[in-house]
Amino acid sequence: MATYRKRGDKWRAEIRKKGHTLSSSFSTKAEAREWATAKEHEIAEGTIEKTAINKTVGEAFKRYAEEVSPQKRGARWEIVRLTTLQRTALAKVLLPNLTPQHLATYRDKRLREVKPATVNRDLHLISAVFTKARREWGWLKENPMGNVDRPRKPPARDRLISQDEIDRILMATGYREDCPIRTRMQLVGLFFLLAIETGMRLGEMCGMENASMHLARKYVQLDLTKNGDSRQVPLSTKAIPLCTQFMATDIRVTSPTASIYFRKAVQLAEIKNLHFHDTRHEAITRLARKLDVLALARMVGHRDLKSLMTYYNETATKLAEMLG
Repeated sequence: MATYRKRGDKWRAEIRKKGHTLSSSFSTKAEAREWATAKEHEIAEGTIEKTAINKTVGEAFKRYAEEVSPQKRGARWEIVRLTTLQRTALAKVLLPNLTPQHLATYRDKRLREVKPATVNRDLHLISAVFTKARREWGWLKENPMGNVDRPRKPPARDRLISQDEIDRILMATGYREDCPIRTRMQLVGLFFLLAIETGMRLGEMCGMENASMHLARKYVQLDLTKNGDSRQVPLSTKAIPLCTQFMATDIRVTSPTASIYFRKAVQLAEIKNLHFHDTRHEAITRLARKLDVLALARMVGHRDLKSLMTYYNETATKLAEMLG
């Protein structure tokens, strides 16, 4: 028989049966009884032997960081995040005891600390760990994340960039079209213009080399993009001189460093609420006036046509002008 104890505002259920010792805490005694009944049934049927009784959530995070994360493009961020997760209260929970309530408690605590988008990224990573633990490691019978509500996504950004803001960013970065690139700040200014013209992401441009440029055929070859595919980015008559200027300098910059320089330029330019990724909104909105939807999706690297709507932010006034 399970025993139940109230600790503070939680009910703790404990089971000792046939060599198994299990425990978990719940908001109500009814939830504790439901969990205990299910676990006692698993012990009686012998099915609980299929789970890794002595493995904790933290051990799952650690194994995933060591075996799975290094194979991904975003390995560095993911490993750092998983290392941080190993220090949370959630990490101490034994996998057989893990319930949606544990995850909901983690979610609610994080929502008091960071934005919903950050919490959603955490929950997505945690769910990926549990899926791996269930499918390949045999550490879980099911993924409890399926019964946890995710925070509502914030409204998508619809920020476009005015010509005045473009001029102020170029002044802040010290970039000039008629001068060679001599600093990383100036290179970020060039990337800012090239992003508006092509829709390329900052990380994609930071990964470019001279060998990426095929100016005679009017495209840039991106071998590794956000979705893992290679992509050829067509170049307009305005983009080609920018690429020529890029090829003439040996200055290069990593994506994290470029982000720091851009934020500094925004501050110097005294512009409010401008992110580098807003250049993608501006670019796609402009390109949509020239390209049909399939050509646009191919150029900017979207597999899902619906996702283009997130970046197409044309104003009602401009749409009215297009109507005639």
